[in-house]
Amino acid sequence: MGVGGMAATAPRIPATRLALHHFDMSYSLQLKDLWPSVRLGLLCEQKYGALLNNFSPVDHVTQELELLNATDFVSEAPRKAQRWQRGATAEEAGRGESRAQEGSGEGRTVMRAETMTQAEMSPPLRASISSNIKCYTFPRGDITRFRPARPDSLGLLDYYLMDAASLLPVLALDVQPDDFVLDLCAAPGGKTLALLQTGVCGHLAANDVSLSRTKRLYHILHSYVPKEIRETVSVTSYDGRDWGQLGGGTFHKVLVDVPCTTDRHSVMEEDNNIFHKRRTKERQMLPMLQLQLLMAGILATKPGGEVVYSTCSLSPLQNEHVIERAVEIAETEFNISIHVEDLSHFRTLFQDTFSFFSDCRLGELVLPHLTANFGPMYFCKLRRMRGTVKAMPLSSHG
Repeated sequence: MGVGGMAATAPRIPATRLALHHFDMSYSLQLKDLWPSVRLGLLCEQKYGALLNNFSPVDHVTQELELLNATDFVSEAPRKAQRWQRGATAEEAGRGESRAQEGSGEGRTVMRAETMTQAEMSPPLRASISSNIKCYTFPRGDITRFRPARPDSLGLLDYYLMDAASLLPVLALDVQPDDFVLDLCAAPGGKTLALLQTGVCGHLAANDVSLSRTKRLYHILHSYVPKEIRETVSVTSYDGRDWGQLGGGTFHKVLVDVPCTTDRHSVMEEDNNIFHKRRTKERQMLPMLQLQLLMAGILATKPGGEVVYSTCSLSPLQNEHVIERAVEIAETEFNISIHVEDLSHFRTLFQDTFSFFSDCRLGELVLPHLTANFGPMYFCKLRRMRGTVKAMPLSSHG
């Protein structure tokens, strides 16, 4: 048999197996003793949340979901936080309780919440969740599935099923009334839909380089959003990396949800898997693409505006490293000063719904966990500062 014949019959290693091998090598170093639990979560069925469609009459849906023991994790969080704040005064008693309630390893964030002083906790917790977003999830350990979405009398679907952790970047963006918002890598459209559910976007630009994925975005908008609201959204298919040249400094808020190794998909699905041998180069280039997209997002933001960067990967190379490089490049090449915002209050607010990685250097990372199998979801918030120190002396020469 010729060499060609040998090569043709050599067993092809599935991309899912290549992905898992790759993750075993890198994530065991990063997550250490947490990795076996996260690995198990990645390989088991993902948990979903039901994002309520505010454009559809939601009362009966709300009742139906509450009868099933699902709760809106977004509105629940501040209520729980207030209870913790009240409990913080009775700190010692609270400490023993939290130890009893939470299993090993997951108690740490509770302890932090209990021991924070009132002054430390109040402002960010009050400020962080001002959205109209409602997303129902089943409690930890409950693996009930949601029924498929159903159309209302106008033909709009009543809820959108998505990984509930995908809402965290949208909540972190904290859209305010009349903000101009850009969703730079918008397809398939879950986060775009969530941005519209806030009901406050002054204008929403939803962009995605892929025409086929943009079709999915249109489909979601048509299925969930009434015509008069759809008309306030401009959908485009530019290469997001060019956005800085297209519309620089025009947006109050920019969401940069970049293409990544989509870790859960990579270990579960052969189809469209980035770990296929023929996509090696594309995979290696991901951090560069992510950096270029984040830079375009920063340049598209007004001074004083904010950018949220997100991935559905555990990889520091695609997460913190991209943030660090972007902050550096903004400073050295564009004279733009960037402040990385502290999002640790998200860990406090949502610790009952998600498992967070407590050692994330910048931003926050949701880890898959059997009792709360959401994520992975990394998100980090950047603020483009109004003036830079370096630019000031120049103006004084004028």
